[in-house]
Amino acid sequence: MLKDFEIKTLEKEYLPEMLQEITDAPKKIYYQGKLPSPDTKILCVVGSRKYTQYGKDVCEKLISGLRGYNICIVSGLALGIDGIAHKAALDAGLKTIAVPGSGLHESVLYPSSHRQLAEKILEKGGALISEFEPKFRATPYSFPQRNRIMAGLSHAILVIEAEIKSGTLITSKFATEYNRDVLTVPGSIFSKNSEGPNMLIRLGATPVRNSGDILEALGFKIDEAPQNLELKYSDCSPEELLVIKILTEPMEKDELIRALKMPVSKASTVLSIMEIKGLIKESIGEIQLI
Repeated sequence: MLKDFEIKTLEKEYLPEMLQEITDAPKKIYYQGKLPSPDTKILCVVGSRKYTQYGKDVCEKLISGLRGYNICIVSGLALGIDGIAHKAALDAGLKTIAVPGSGLHESVLYPSSHRQLAEKILEKGGALISEFEPKFRATPYSFPQRNRIMAGLSHAILVIEAEIKSGTLITSKFATEYNRDVLTVPGSIFSKNSEGPNMLIRLGATPVRNSGDILEALGFKIDEAPQNLELKYSDCSPEELLVIKILTEPMEKDELIRALKMPVSKASTVLSIMEIKGLIKESIGEIQLI
């Protein structure tokens, strides 16, 4: 239970450096879990509560491609893209920070349906942060207020989906005021959920096509190996590790399947899952590690 994780306090002078920089920094914050080290790059991921399948797939795909890098994902624990971002970070072995629009006491943590997710975030070495008193119940004004914390903590903000009149865009507004990079995912001109991102691109936000664009925005060299290969492959199955061992250089798919010495259907399933995880890619008939 969340009560097993002590709620601690950080006074203003001890806040993370990025958060101290903003003009309206909180006087103190409450937190549970472990805050990231100063050298960790922090990416805030936000999006619509009423997400589309496209938004979900994009969020999971982009975050999975950050596996192995010293990156922490910040989001608001809300239903929709926020929750998907936290889960995708955990699946990729990344630390994640949740900034709810409520206090941190388990009796008021909002939304209550994400208490189990909050617990998993803490168990995996992440953190929950709030400037509200521990038993403060979420209100309509508390969400825009917490959005500035999310933007202030982060080096860059990634907007997945958002309607024009969306609270998600409040976070991007704070990001601009705090001189943070604003990244966003282009979408269909026929989708209301893409109106926000497409508008942000028109105003100068960086369009994101793949995980490499995010890594570049955060200051990583996209041609360098992840800093921790052991972490990158920590949740791989024995079959996936075998693929990684064999793929020392790009191989034709049929050749790789023969080398795996397993039924074709099983090998194809393993390769499909690895592609979804962002571990391999197929290009011009050949499969290679990412």
